[in-house]
Amino acid sequence: MAAPAAWSSSAPPLRACFLPLLLLLASFSAAPILAAARPSSSTPKKPAAFPAVTPLHLQALQRQRASSSIRGGGELVAAAADGSSGSGAANGTAAKKPFTAHYFAQELDHFTFTPNASMVFRQKYLLNDTFWRRPSGGNDAGAGPLFVYTGNEGDIEWFATNTGFMFDIAPKFGALLVFIEHRFYGESKPFGNDSYKSAETLGYLTSTQALADFAILIRSLKKNLSAEAAPVVVFGVSYGGMLASWFRLKYPHVTIGAVASSAPILQFDYITPWSSFYDGVSQDFKSESLNCFSVIKGTWDVLDERGSTDKGLLDLSKLFRACKTVKYAYSIRNWLWTAFSYTAMVDYPTPANFLQNLPAYPVKEMCKIIDGFPAGADILEKAFAAASLYYNYTGDQTCNKIEDGDDPHGLDGWQWQACTEMIMPMTVSNESMFPPSTFTYDERSDECFESWGVRPRPHWITTEYGGYKIDKVLKRFGSNIIFSNGMRDPWSRGGVLKNISSSIIALVTEKGAHHLDFRSSTKGDPDWVIEQRRQEVDIIQGWIDQYHQDMRETSS
Repeated sequence: MAAPAAWSSSAPPLRACFLPLLLLLASFSAAPILAAARPSSSTPKKPAAFPAVTPLHLQALQRQRASSSIRGGGELVAAAADGSSGSGAANGTAAKKPFTAHYFAQELDHFTFTPNASMVFRQKYLLNDTFWRRPSGGNDAGAGPLFVYTGNEGDIEWFATNTGFMFDIAPKFGALLVFIEHRFYGESKPFGNDSYKSAETLGYLTSTQALADFAILIRSLKKNLSAEAAPVVVFGVSYGGMLASWFRLKYPHVTIGAVASSAPILQFDYITPWSSFYDGVSQDFKSESLNCFSVIKGTWDVLDERGSTDKGLLDLSKLFRACKTVKYAYSIRNWLWTAFSYTAMVDYPTPANFLQNLPAYPVKEMCKIIDGFPAGADILEKAFAAASLYYNYTGDQTCNKIEDGDDPHGLDGWQWQACTEMIMPMTVSNESMFPPSTFTYDERSDECFESWGVRPRPHWITTEYGGYKIDKVLKRFGSNIIFSNGMRDPWSRGGVLKNISSSIIALVTEKGAHHLDFRSSTKGDPDWVIEQRRQEVDIIQGWIDQYHQDMRETSS
C-alpha cells in the first residue's frame, strides 16, 4: 500500500501499498489517495478533488502489452511474455523475467445475472513452474502446492518482481507460483482505456469482485493442470495482504491458508486510531533524532509563508530544483510529505529499490543529512537535502518533477476504491511532525460525490469481512492465517499484532518495515528477518502436511 494522498492544499498527500497499501505519485511528484484527511488551514484548494498524478508504483515498470486473442467460456488463454521462466529469486533487477505472462477470460460480474454480467475481459496472471512438482502417473495427488499471490492495486509484474520470498521458498515446497493481477489494474482493464471513464464502468471494481476473480481463476487453472487435489496457499502484501486474509475467510474451500504481510485490515471505522499512520511515520524519525523530527515539523509553516507570493514560488522552485516553476506551495509540501512518509514505510535494513533506490535504514540516513547541517542553516535547505535521498539517491536526476503528472485525467483505480468501499480514515495529530488535519465522513462523502457521482459505503468493509473484536470472532471460525508486520512500518498499527489462535498467528518484528519479509533474502539480512521467514516457512509446511493427512484419512 502506499501512503494516503492529498484532497486539498494542506491535506496529507497519502493514500495507502497497503498500498495501504495504497499508492504513489507521478514522476516523483505528489502522492495518491487512500485515506486523506481534511485540513484545517485556509490555503487555496487544488482545482480538482484528486491530484492529477499517477501512482508511482504504476510507473515503476513499463507496461508491456502482449498480443493474444481471447476465447470465451472461461478457458485459459496463454501468451508468453518477454523473457523466460527463471531459476532464481525475483529481486526486481534481473534481466530475464522469472515468469511467463498468461491471460484468463474472466467474467465481468460474478454477483448478478444482468446482460453485462457475462461479458469477459482478459485478466493477466503470471506463472513460474521452474520448481513445480507436477502430477505423475495420471494421478494429481502428487502435485506440488500452488502458491498464489493475490494482486494489489497495480501492475502485477511490479509486485511479482518485488516478492522474492515466494521464489526463494518454491524449491523447498515444489510449488507452482501464480501471480494474479487485480481487475482494473495493469493490463486487466475490462473496458480498456475507458475503464476509468465513469462510475458506469468503475462500478465493477470492488474487492468482492476481485476475490471472486481469484477463486475462479485458481479453480480453472488447477483443472487445466490436472492438479485439482493440489493445496493452495495465498500470499499478499499491503492491500494484497488484506485480500489474501479475506480470501482465506471467504473461500476456505479454495485455499488452505494465507500469508498476509503488512495488511492493515483494522484501519477501518473506529477500530484503529485515525492518527496512527502519521504518528507512526513521525515516531520513526523521532526515534532517530529529535532534531531531525523538529526540523521536519518546522518546515511546513516556513514553506507556506515563502510560497505565498509569486516571487516566493520562483525562489522555492530554484531551491527545490523543480523542472518547472511550481504554481502552488502545497505541491512542494506534497513532494516533501511523500518522501518522508514512504521512506518510513520502506525503512529496510538493507539497500533496496522497491519504490526508489535507497540505502539501508534510509530514515537514519535522512536524519544524518539534516543533523549534518551547520547551526543557522536554512530549514528548507535541510528538508530538500533529506528528501533528495528519496528522490535522487543515485544522483542521476538533474531536476525534480514536482507538479507535472503523466495522467491527464488524474484518475486511477485506487482513487475510486478509496471513494467507495476502502474508506480508511486518517488524521494528523498535534504530536505528529506533519501539519494537523482532521477527517469527517460527511466531507469525504461530498468530495467523492463531486468527483465520481457516487457516495462511499464507509462501513462496508467491516460488514463484509469483519474487524471489530476480530480476536473473538476469528478465534472461533477462522484458521491458517499469518499476519506479519514490522513496527517501523506506519501501516503496522492497523494490522493484527497479536496471535488470535494457535493457527492465526501474528509475526511481529520491532525493526521490520513494509512487507520486508516478502522481499528476496540477501546476505545482509539481519537475524530477526531470517528467523521471521523461517517461522513462516514452518507454519506453511504444517498447513500442507495437515492437508495431506486429512486427504489420506478421507480417502481411506
